[in-house]
Amino acid sequence: MGRLDNKVAVITGAASGMGRASAMRFAAEGAAVVVADLNAQGAEGVVAEIAAHGGRAVFQRTDVTSENDIKALIDRAVREFGRLDITFNNAGLGGATGKLEEVTVEDWDKTFHVLTRAVFLGIKHSVGPMRKNGGGSIISTSSMGGIRPAAGLTAYCAAKAAVVNLTMAAAIEYGHDHIRVNCICPGGILTPLVYRGQPGGEEAAAKNMARAQPIPRAGLPEDIANMALFLASDESEWITGTAMMVDGGMNTGNARIRFGTGWSGPSFERRER
Repeated sequence: MGRLDNKVAVITGAASGMGRASAMRFAAEGAAVVVADLNAQGAEGVVAEIAAHGGRAVFQRTDVTSENDIKALIDRAVREFGRLDITFNNAGLGGATGKLEEVTVEDWDKTFHVLTRAVFLGIKHSVGPMRKNGGGSIISTSSMGGIRPAAGLTAYCAAKAAVVNLTMAAAIEYGHDHIRVNCICPGGILTPLVYRGQPGGEEAAAKNMARAQPIPRAGLPEDIANMALFLASDESEWITGTAMMVDGGMNTGNARIRFGTGWSGPSFERRER
């Protein structure tokens, strides 16, 4: 038996990265999955791969900033598979970058539309169908940036911090309906969103990210899929309102910095070798 047998899940941003890994994992554990994305080619590939392994999945083209699209996504799950048990609000982007004073209002708003508004819409339209089933699990992707902000990512960090607070507020509202609401705060995860366009590509990004936290490797999409699976399953039935850090220890604030053996004196004292 699978951990998600007889459950129905929708996953946004499921054509690649963490969403794809989660869709594959959910399906392998018995869930029927609605793969939601704007990337039709990538999403159809995920559906085909799930089917090739004996799973059930369909693709729903979804712009997560559109309330009509989110409602259609949830309706598709109910129409196609008869119910809704799990919603994973995962779609994301980097959004506006650079110094705060240089960020345009338009880019700020677009960042919040994708990273925060979409989560609000996903929760809003999932509650009704889940309540009819007697409960469910809503999961959203926040970020370590929502806990520990970083310079140059002001809009992203603020939007992800809002997801953490929204998660807690929704958990309070819907706990009596046995609807659990949690979010995941990934650290550095090796996805196309991260390494696309970077010098050296995926290999160079993996090496750099391995130095960012105590556990000496880059985070993988499967690391997030594992946590999402736990939160989606009945194993986490008494967990709600949490921000689960899946970051290799990045939240400690300590990267793996190596020092040579010897004595490190005052800054004015030259070190003899």
